[in-house]
Amino acid sequence: MSEKKKKPAEEKNLDEILDTSRRDFLKKVGLVGSAALTGAAALYSGYRFEKEKHSGATIKVLTEDNRLVEIPVEQVKDYKPGLKVYQTRGREGIEGKRWVMVIDLSKCRNARKCVEACQDAHHLRPYEYHINTLVMQESKNTPRYFMPKPCQHCDNPPCVSVCPVDATFKRQDGIVLIDNERCIGCRFCMSACPYSARMFHWQEPLAVEGDKERVYDIELNVPHKKGTISKCLFSADRLREGIMPYCVSACPNGVFYFGDENEDAVTNGTTKETVRLSELLEQNGAYRLLPELGTKPRVYYLPPKNRIFEFREPGETEYKEQHNT
Repeated sequence: MSEKKKKPAEEKNLDEILDTSRRDFLKKVGLVGSAALTGAAALYSGYRFEKEKHSGATIKVLTEDNRLVEIPVEQVKDYKPGLKVYQTRGREGIEGKRWVMVIDLSKCRNARKCVEACQDAHHLRPYEYHINTLVMQESKNTPRYFMPKPCQHCDNPPCVSVCPVDATFKRQDGIVLIDNERCIGCRFCMSACPYSARMFHWQEPLAVEGDKERVYDIELNVPHKKGTISKCLFSADRLREGIMPYCVSACPNGVFYFGDENEDAVTNGTTKETVRLSELLEQNGAYRLLPELGTKPRVYYLPPKNRIFEFREPGETEYKEQHNT
């Protein structure tokens, strides 16, 4: 009887200790806000794991052959995906999703935060682009405007059909990617792309800390290689983590909407407002680039109507001072 009563008390004490430890841990790191608490939870899981190592606890894990087994906590090791895992999941994509982007041209002021965020994430030089902003004008009598131009992630991509080594491919979730482990740098895909959305790495990649030990990830395309092709990836690595693309999150003016066509929903990267994709496209006269080619892009544009700012050339001093670019 005494042993049966003693065991629940021990378990309760352990839970109380862990709960107290958790509060102390969060207090020490000083993290606040929903995004910060998400990171704190991940950090705390490792903190708690270290404590449980010495408690004789066990943990249930699912093996590769789908067996549920129970092993001592002290035998658990950190798992880092290898090249084969990255290659496999990178080609399969995210099941049930059909990613789509909408760009509102009336809101683009050429802040170029989207460009900078993309370059930083993919270790590109200032003159290397996966996304860029172009100055556009429909005719001599119409005002000019800025147009961000990433890869269009076509549903009928000519770049895929011309690749002789299956290095560029279309995933089930709508994203077109490039496998630099297979790319031979023939540049057939660059010639086939009507949107000039691809770039060739003429130089060795930037020497970014940690890249030498990093396993190549198709969804991030880092570390890339000299003599290969790269382009916009729709931030496939971020989508796998449930996070908006780099360019979408970085834009300060609400230019980008991004979401899942299957759910008929897209979210504005700045305001965080989620709207119906079909209504957004229909009510604003959305269009796609060069539809006559039959490439069926997954990037839509909303025309630059009802603009609340005056167009200024990127090189004008006043423009630079006003927008810190």
